Amino acid sequence: MKLDRKDILKALEAISIAGEGKNMVESGAVKNVITFGNEVVVDLVLSTPAMHIKKRAEDDIKKLIHEQFSAEITVKVNIKVEAPENNEIKGKAIPGISNIIAVASGKGGVGKSTVTANLAVTLAKMGFKVGVLDADIYGPSMPIMFDVENEKPISIEVDGKSKMKPIESYEVKLLSIGFFTSPSQAVIWRGPMAAKALNQMIFDAAWGALDFMLIDLPPGTGDIHLSIMQSLPITGAVVVSTPQVVALADAKKGVAMFMSEAINVPVLGIIENMAYFTPEELPDNKYYIFGQEGAKHLAEDLQVPFLGEVPLVQSIREAGDYGRPAALQTASPLEKVFEEIARNVVREVVNRNDNLPATEAIKITTMAGCSAVKKN
Repeated sequence: MKLDRKDILKALEAISIAGEGKNMVESGAVKNVITFGNEVVVDLVLSTPAMHIKKRAEDDIKKLIHEQFSAEITVKVNIKVEAPENNEIKGKAIPGISNIIAVASGKGGVGKSTVTANLAVTLAKMGFKVGVLDADIYGPSMPIMFDVENEKPISIEVDGKSKMKPIESYEVKLLSIGFFTSPSQAVIWRGPMAAKALNQMIFDAAWGALDFMLIDLPPGTGDIHLSIMQSLPITGAVVVSTPQVVALADAKKGVAMFMSEAINVPVLGIIENMAYFTPEELPDNKYYIFGQEGAKHLAEDLQVPFLGEVPLVQSIREAGDYGRPAALQTASPLEKVFEEIARNVVREVVNRNDNLPATEAIKITTMAGCSAVKKN
């Protein structure tokens, strides 16, 4: 059959880029369509470097052309990324911090802080320099999870300026509003006050050199999330959910927030917590109390990476309550679970950074299946 450029452009109007309201032709993402013989070349310009959005756009174009015209057509999609000059949300980099990862959840109670703590200590065990900012202003839990709830940051002088020194535990640097309030004290602040406190912990702290800063965000989507993303250039976001339908519905909103045009933060992937329960006396049995592979299916539907699953295990809860994250248990199944998730996160950060200009002093590379830090 003879391919007509106008017919293909018309067909492409049925496809929208993730995070954008208009179709790819109307939005100007399709810059050119060339047909010759049995081949179609589509030149596409996107405003985001996110790997999953680029892959989705390419797959959608190929699928549509094959379905509407012919499966025998050879389709080539050339994608160029041109970030808009004036983003609505911008951030100021912190010298010495290479990658900032926001850990979020659509709703509370899914284990986001537990996952953050275990991911942090696992990355530190892998040799990375790690910091955690507890941005859950109204429910800070990191001081308890790292067994430092009675610690208080001290003031030190750095380059003639007074800075807060983060608390260190298990080779992870920590700052939390929990260090500045009593355990029984409720934080009753409006958004601007919370944002000011966060900015102080971000920019008035002596974080030093970090390969990863993990930000434990509050549940939901609100003021704190916007304040963080206005203050910092977030490398990417990780969304935590349980497999149940109610949690997945809120997790979907969390992913949509990061992928929205105004925020435009790459989603590194989804982690499924409380995936299944295995009784100690029946180690080969798995009971899917909250549903089976719900977060995994959500990741597939949204075309974002699935980073791994964490079982529902009593020792994870006990470890967090006692201030020693479960991932520190040497040669245990949980150590392997969190190692796999950490490696998947590192892999996605590598993929993300490979699609952006090199603007940082330190880049993550993978060598022989192991993670390493390499200075430019």
